[in-house]
Formats: sequence, C-alpha cells, structure tokens
Amino acid sequence: MPKRKSAPEGEPAAEPTRRRSVRLQNPANAAAAATETQTEAKLKPSTKKSATKTGTTEVSPPAKRGRSTKAPATAKESAPGGKTATSGIKTPQEDDDAASSAPNGTAGADGERNYWLLKAEPESRFENGVDVKFSIDDLAARAEPEPWDGIRAYAARNNLRAMKKGELAFFYHSNCKEPGIAGTMEIVQEHSPDLSAHDPKAPYYDPKSKPSDPRWSVVHVKFRSKFAVPIGLKELREMGGPGKPLENMQMLKQSRLSVSKVNATEWEYLVGVAEQKALQK
Repeated sequence: MPKRKSAPEGEPAAEPTRRRSVRLQNPANAAAAATETQTEAKLKPSTKKSATKTGTTEVSPPAKRGRSTKAPATAKESAPGGKTATSGIKTPQEDDDAASSAPNGTAGADGERNYWLLKAEPESRFENGVDVKFSIDDLAARAEPEPWDGIRAYAARNNLRAMKKGELAFFYHSNCKEPGIAGTMEIVQEHSPDLSAHDPKAPYYDPKSKPSDPRWSVVHVKFRSKFAVPIGLKELREMGGPGKPLENMQMLKQSRLSVSKVNATEWEYLVGVAEQKALQK
C-alpha cells in the first residue's frame, strides 16, 4: 500500500537543633532547670550569673550542659504517610521514564475532543524504489481503514500516539504544486506499531527499530469528506498572521511537522472557510 512521507522536518532540610533557651519555654523544664541551677550555685557560687531582661531571669547553663538530649532530625526521618523525606525527588532515570511515557497520550481530564492535521504527498515521488504518492482521492477509494504509516519524526509520532478513536483530522496535500487542506478524515483505530519500519523494502525502513522494541507507530483512518475547493497554504499563512484566527496554529509554527495538533477554534474556523469557498465556487 502507499506509504506516508515523514516530515521533511526538597528534600526537606533537617530540623535545626533546638536551643536550650527554647526548651526552657516549657514550664516543667524551666522549674527543673531552676532547681538544678540553685543546687549548682551552692556548690560553685562563682559560676552563678544572672541577668534581668523584660522581668524574666535567664540562667546561663554550666559548662558542657547546653546540648539538647534530643537527637537532631536527619534527612532519613520518616515523613507523614510513611514516605521518606527523599521519596518525592526524581532521579534522572525517572525523569527520562516520565518523558518517554508521556507521548502515549490520554484523553483530557475535561473530555475535550482533539483535532489534527496530517500531511501526505498527492504527487508521485519514489523513496527506496517505492512511490509514496497518496492523496485524498486515494483515501476515499479505500474500502478498509488505512494505516497512516511512514512517520519517522518523534514529534509527529507523539501526536499520533495522542490520537483517540473518533477524533477528526484534516488531510493536507504536501510537497506538491498546490499544497493545502484537501478534506477531512476520522481516526478509527488508535496507535499500534508501524511494522513497515522493520521491512527493508519499505520506503521508510528503519534498521534501529526492532519488532521487540518498535520505535514508530501508526493510526488507522477513514475518509470523511473532500473539500470542493482546497484551502491553500498561501491562504493559511494569511489567516495565521498576527491577531488572525490561525496565529498559533501548530502547522504554521512548525511547518516541517507532518502530524500536528489543531484546536477546536481553529477546526471550526477552517471548516467554515471551506464551506464558504464551496458556496463561492
């Protein structure tokens, strides 16, 4: 089957050692300390020192008695809930694992539907001896869901993996005389391994991708509609100027990305443009 062209593309600090003057704030401790001091004063009058500050007498402790009997807290002290104080800190390996798992994609917490734009080449071009031509008409002629294969860029692959069954996408004609959005399609099967990456005769064979550890993915799509008049790249760029409706559209910001996100506002706007162009035909 025709292949798709890839994009030309704290640890909490230990509790400070408590000062003895703080420990004396407890009335029971203060009384015990006062008795201790009076006894010491009888034995060693020369060690008694007193100072009056705001009406309170503070007793200086005898030498070598200022250290608290309570062991200071350490970084290994258990935190509430049974976790250690270091359990919330990620190691570099954990960061890598999180980054690699993120692209698999999950539905948004609010259940909002995502939209997409996928590029294919409607004119003949040979890659590894295989013609990679595939147009909106080719998709319309398919009796079965079509695997959108040949994606060999990680950003595009990650977008594929984020797609959910039932979501819609624009079909974009790329690398041709008149590039632009030609119609729409539906995601009918979520991502699975791209087996063409393991075929030496395939146009986008990747010897580094192994069947036991596949790098690349496909989704399956089916035809939904063909625009009476395509929305050309020149028009899209004009609508993507500062302050315009498509100002932040990913496809215009990252022009070499073969699979890009489209937000709901952009989708509705472009569908409206296509309908208006059909009326003016």
